[in-house]
Amino acid sequence: MIIGVPKEIKNNEFRVAMSASGVHELVGNAHTVLVERGAGIGSSIADDEYALAGAHMVDTAAQAWQDADMVVKVKEPIASEYQYFRKDLVLFTYLHLAAEPELTKALIDAGVTAIAYETVQDGRTLPLLAPMSEVAGRLSVQVGAQCLTAPAGGKGILLGGVPGVRPAKVVVLGAGVAGTNAAAMALGTGAEVTILDININRLRELDAIYQGRLKTVASNALEIERSLVDADLVIGSVLVPGAKAPKLVTNGLVAKMKPGSVLVDIAVDQGGCFEDSHPTTHQEPTFRVHESVFYCVANMPGAVPNTSTYALTNVTLPYVVQIAAKGVHRAVAENAALRAGLSTTGGRLTNAAVGAAHGIEVIDSLEVAAHH
Repeated sequence: MIIGVPKEIKNNEFRVAMSASGVHELVGNAHTVLVERGAGIGSSIADDEYALAGAHMVDTAAQAWQDADMVVKVKEPIASEYQYFRKDLVLFTYLHLAAEPELTKALIDAGVTAIAYETVQDGRTLPLLAPMSEVAGRLSVQVGAQCLTAPAGGKGILLGGVPGVRPAKVVVLGAGVAGTNAAAMALGTGAEVTILDININRLRELDAIYQGRLKTVASNALEIERSLVDADLVIGSVLVPGAKAPKLVTNGLVAKMKPGSVLVDIAVDQGGCFEDSHPTTHQEPTFRVHESVFYCVANMPGAVPNTSTYALTNVTLPYVVQIAAKGVHRAVAENAALRAGLSTTGGRLTNAAVGAAHGIEVIDSLEVAAHH
């Protein structure tokens, strides 16, 4: 199979879909990998590294797309890339279609077989989302700490305080992968950390791990309000696989928060979990709501692309190898995790959550697999 790796062109997206080690693995399995020149520069991976690993370096994005049977990316295609869609193309990337009506329509109209990293589901885990959630969770504390400084518009406090001065109060909404990584980082700074989730068993696990150092609270509207009114830094990390994030923090609640408090919305690429969230970029990451600072960068892991690219390739590569070896339809038929990731094929939508978001009829992915 011919696999294309184009350069990412979304604002400030420095990641690339495959490391040189991933290319080496695929070439070793008798596949051809086309890498657009400069695709890895943002992740500190030189063209020479790819060439040494056996990649065919191509000069344009058009070649990486049009000459490939399967294109692997990091971020969802933007409008200028829709021209490359065609019905015999397999696209494997983050798609977040519930928040992308135009992209959903473009994929269906062109008949692309698109598999979304974020909905590939193995049992109860989302293996291709996990490493980016780990990065985003850990990074959220780093950027939150920065936003809390006075020059950034925050209230001018250090997360861990110093001896004799109280530490900052950090509240994490959601105890999934991103939330628990955020809590771990925040605890590491010496902050006072509270995590809220609706899953009591998950809170029980965290309580056991941190032996009471992390405050765990069962999430409901009243407890969210009680925690936020007192918080210095709030990290929103609530995810419903494939669907839009629930809005847990209203504008009215933000108005009651302390001036200079900071809210970081990790879920913004799924619509965000704060009422006033809207996607921002690494260039202009924040905006004010009442007297609080919102950080809503839609591709947070893109800020640490070297770490993110390697972490992503580690988990996507086994699936890419399967699709390349078996062909997409057989791979989807035999692998339930990949089947859960299938979003569009043959001009039809196969993801129920996306269908609900856009009012589009959905065909069962098992039925698709059976036809092939």
